[in-house]
Amino acid sequence: MRKLLIVEDESVIRSALKRLLERNDYDVSEASSVQEAEATFDLHGFDLIISDLRLPGEAGTALIRKAGDVPVLIMTSYASLKSAVDSMRMGAVDYIAKPFDHADMLLAVERILKEHAEVKAKTAQLDNKNRPKESAPSRFIGNCPAMQALRDDIAKMAPTPSTVLILGETGTGKEMVAKSLHDQSLRANQPLISVNCAAIPETLIESELFGYDKGAFTGANANRVGLIEAADGGTLFLDEIGELPVEAQARLLRFIQEGEIRRIGAVQSRKVDVRLICATHRNLERLAREGKFRQDLFYRINVLRVSLPPLRDRGKDILQLAEHMLEQFSQKLGTSPKTLSPKAIQAVTTYQWPGNVRELEHAIERATILSETDEIDNELLGIDLELVNINRLRSGQASIPIRQIAQDPPEDLSLEDYFQRFVLEHQDTMSETELAQKLGVSRKCLWERRQRFGLPRQKANGDKRASGQKE
Repeated sequence: MRKLLIVEDESVIRSALKRLLERNDYDVSEASSVQEAEATFDLHGFDLIISDLRLPGEAGTALIRKAGDVPVLIMTSYASLKSAVDSMRMGAVDYIAKPFDHADMLLAVERILKEHAEVKAKTAQLDNKNRPKESAPSRFIGNCPAMQALRDDIAKMAPTPSTVLILGETGTGKEMVAKSLHDQSLRANQPLISVNCAAIPETLIESELFGYDKGAFTGANANRVGLIEAADGGTLFLDEIGELPVEAQARLLRFIQEGEIRRIGAVQSRKVDVRLICATHRNLERLAREGKFRQDLFYRINVLRVSLPPLRDRGKDILQLAEHMLEQFSQKLGTSPKTLSPKAIQAVTTYQWPGNVRELEHAIERATILSETDEIDNELLGIDLELVNINRLRSGQASIPIRQIAQDPPEDLSLEDYFQRFVLEHQDTMSETELAQKLGVSRKCLWERRQRFGLPRQKANGDKRASGQKE
C-alpha cells in the first residue's frame, strides 16, 4: 500500500482529505506543520507528500528540499499563476488549487505516483546498465599463483577487441572466463552469445552459426538469423571449437578475416562487429599439424591465450573452493550450515579431481543433499580415501592430512620431503600405527615408504617398541 503524508494546518481540510485518500486504499499520515512532519516522520519513507503552501512556521515548499526524492504536491487557496510557477521552480511535482474537486485530487495523486514509479524504474535500469559487471576477482575463488595470473590476464585482455583462445581441461571453468572477459569489456552491455560446437550436429552447425534465407534448402520456410549475426555488437563464445567440422571452419575463417557473414542461400554478405572468444580442451596446435584443424584458422584465433590450471594443481584453493560451494549449496537448498569432516577435508585435498571444478561442484551438491547431519564425511563425497592414498603413493606423492597441512610448511617443501621430515620428527614419540594414521596411510604403505627413502625404524629410548609397549 502506497504511503502518503498530508501537511495541512486546517484540521477540517486535513481530516477530509485523509478520509478521501484512505477510502481509495492509500496509507495516509498527517501533520499540521513542516516542523511536526519532520519531527514525527521519516520524510523519505513516503511515496508522496501533499502540503499546503502557507503553513505556520516554514512554508510547505520547504518539504521539497527536506524530502529529497519524494515528490511533493503543493495545494493552496491562493490560486495564482505566480505561486504555481514559484512552487514548480522550487521542485514541486505539481500544483492544485483549493477548493479542489475530489476527483481532480485523486487523478493528480494517481498520475504523480505512476510517473514517479516510472522514473524510478528507468533510473534503476540505467544504474544497472552502467554498473560494472561482476569482475574476475569475484568470480574466481582461490589465490594460487595460476589464478592470480589468470585475473591479471583477464583484466588486460578484456578491454581489447582481440580474439582470445581459452585452453583448459574439461570442467576447469572456461565458460566462466569467457563471461568475465565479456563483462569487463567495452561490449558488456551488448549480447554474449555462447555456442557449444560439440553439442550441435555437423549437418546443422553452419545454419546455426550463419543463418539462412527462406528457400535455401528443404524446410527453410523463413529467414533465420544465425548466432554470429545475433552477436553483432557483442561477443561470440565458441566453446569446444576443436569439434567444429572442417567445412564450417572455412566459413568461420572468412568471418574472422573479413568481418562479414553470408547466410546460407543468400547472395549478399552482411557486415558484423563481433568479438570472438574460443575455448577447447584439445591441443589445437597438434590437431593442425595432423590436418584435423585448419592451421590458418588456428593462427587467427590464437591471438591472446589464456590457460586454466587443472584443479589438482591449485593447492589450497581446492579446500577454499569446496567450503565456498558447501556454503552456497546449503543456502540454495535451505539446509542448515554444513562443514567438512577431517576425513572429508583430507579426501578433498588429496583426490586428483579428473573432472576438475565441475566434478567438485557435483560432489559437494550431492553430499549436501544426502547428508543427514551438519558434518559431511568423505563417503558422501564418493571418495575412497584408502584408494586415493594408494594411488598417490604409487605416483610418488605422500598423502598428507589437513591437520599437518594447516601448519603451513614452507611452500617449496615437496610432499616427499614433508613425509620424511614428519617421520623423522615424530617417530620417537609415536608408534607406527599412530604415524600411519597421522599421515593418512596404512602401516604397510608407511613401511614401503620407509624402505624407499631409507628410513628404517630406529629403536630408541622414546620408541614404544623399545619400551615393550604394544602397537
